[in-house]
Amino acid sequence: MRLGREFLSFAVVGTIGFVVDLGVLYVVAPALGWYGGRGLSFLAAATVTWALNRRFTFAGRHSGASIAGEYLRYLLTMMAGALVNYGAYVLTLHWLGGPLAPALGVALGSCAGLAVNFVTARFLVFKGATKAG
Repeated sequence: MRLGREFLSFAVVGTIGFVVDLGVLYVVAPALGWYGGRGLSFLAAATVTWALNRRFTFAGRHSGASIAGEYLRYLLTMMAGALVNYGAYVLTLHWLGGPLAPALGVALGSCAGLAVNFVTARFLVFKGATKAG
C-alpha cells in the first residue's frame, strides 16, 4: 500500500522537520522573538523536509518541475499547513506560559498541519507518475 508507506515516511520526515523547527526557533528567538523566530524556523524546517521527502518519501515520483520550481511549489503548498500550524502555535503561547510553551506549540502545530501538508505535497507537488525502474 504505497499511500500508507508514503504517509508514514512523510510523518518520519516531519519529525525530523520538527526537530529542525524547534532547534532553529530556540536559537533565533532571543533576537527575533517567539513569533518572528517562527518564520525563520518554518523556512528551515520546510527546506529540510522538502529535501528528505524528495529523496525518500516521494523518490519514485517526479514533480515535472525544475529543482528550484519544485522547491518553490513545495514552500507555497506548505503554507496551507503552515497557517494551521502557526495558529495552533499562537493559541498555545496564549494559553500556556513558561519555557516549554513554544516547544509544545511547535509540536501541536506540527500535528495539526501534518494531514494538510501530506495532501498538498502528495497531490500537488509530487503528483507526477511514478518513475519506471
